[in-house]
Amino acid sequence: MSSSELSTELHIVILAAGKGSRMHSSLPKVLHCIAGKPLLGHVIDAASKLNPNKLHIVVGHGKQQVMAAFSEMDVNWVEQTQQLGTGDAVKQALPFITADSNVLMLTADVPLIQSDTLAQLCDSMASFPLALLTAIMPDPTGLGRIIRDTSESAIGIVEQKDANESQQKIQEINSGIMCARTTELTKWLNNIDNQNAQQEYYLTDIVGLAHAQGCLINTQTVNNHSEVEGINSRTQLARVERLYQRVKVEALMESGVTVLDPSRLDIRGEVSIGKDTSIDINCIIEQSTIGEDVSIGPNCVISESHIAAGVTIHANTVIESARLAENVSVGPFARLRPGTELSRGVKIGNFVETKNAKLAEGAKANHLSYVGDSTVGKNTNIGAGVITCNYDGANKYQTIIGDNVFVGSDSQLIAPVEIADGATIGAGSTITNKVEKNQLAVSRGRQKQIDNWQRPIKNKPNK
Repeated sequence: MSSSELSTELHIVILAAGKGSRMHSSLPKVLHCIAGKPLLGHVIDAASKLNPNKLHIVVGHGKQQVMAAFSEMDVNWVEQTQQLGTGDAVKQALPFITADSNVLMLTADVPLIQSDTLAQLCDSMASFPLALLTAIMPDPTGLGRIIRDTSESAIGIVEQKDANESQQKIQEINSGIMCARTTELTKWLNNIDNQNAQQEYYLTDIVGLAHAQGCLINTQTVNNHSEVEGINSRTQLARVERLYQRVKVEALMESGVTVLDPSRLDIRGEVSIGKDTSIDINCIIEQSTIGEDVSIGPNCVISESHIAAGVTIHANTVIESARLAENVSVGPFARLRPGTELSRGVKIGNFVETKNAKLAEGAKANHLSYVGDSTVGKNTNIGAGVITCNYDGANKYQTIIGDNVFVGSDSQLIAPVEIADGATIGAGSTITNKVEKNQLAVSRGRQKQIDNWQRPIKNKPNK
């Protein structure tokens, strides 16, 4: 739903000023992460999909850190200089909100909220001056309860610390998300007080004021209470992380991806995975595109990479900012660093590391090699223990290796250097000059044999 679809403007206020003392952290609570993204970032994403006329974020504790983390966002930053409660926080944003608008109020510590849920709540503003998002919680401890009259109309919200024994048994809770018309909201906020256990100005008190004035209050209950799970501690952070991951992984499985253990796969950021791909346990996939029929072994990390169809990634492989074409095989225990580009059918084996390296079709480095700042031609074989020595302590240089080259084991290629097509590098060589087409290059000390060699004898300890 866009603001143009509403009869009035839509302003969204996100409350992000709290300290989050139960996190026991120097980092503001709203910057702690779910799936690699700050809590506030998840809420901003959901809010932005509604295309509001303006997004206002109320900051307080750690404001410089929070603002720096989202410095590229087009938002209006509002400071709450004193921690006087949620009602006071929203009040700080009112001067920046047009009078004839609707205000959607969100909290930055509810990261699983969905934009469709928020859109439905905003739609109700055509008929109501105030709308609340509620949930039925199996364990509502610590949360504000929805108070209803005998006709089941919402008449107020009572916080846990102010609730009596009967009210604490209520399972319907306030999610902290509500929408109100600016004119009425302003009046209500000006009339709330801090006569409560926390001595704070509760935003929730506007519900009782609205009821006292005879206003109709709409309530919308989420189908899945997990959507409004709030975070106040690291325990809750971990629980919500698992809820988030479960939703993501189940969506992948529904689309045709095999996940051997859904509880041991983490998806972070935007990830696309093709059908018939199989993912083993303990994998992390972040900001990546993975094609069809890919096999990913256990304990792999794939970040900001493109993996084409038919690729095999063996166990314990780390891939970062790399591109793998069809039918590539990588690992086990391989590390592909940023700038790696592997063409069709390339094989990278165990304990091989690449960086800023382009390997052409059919090339292979099967074990124990480092290939950096290099271009490797078609069907070239890089033996065990080969190192492209690309760094002289100050600058990095390129190694160019042609097609059908054989680089023998334990060789060092000192960049800048070029190995032409069809060349052979003898094992144990140190290559500093260009090797021409079809040449054999050998650079090693002459072997000597000494007859009747006496090995050193271990000294006897002093008595």
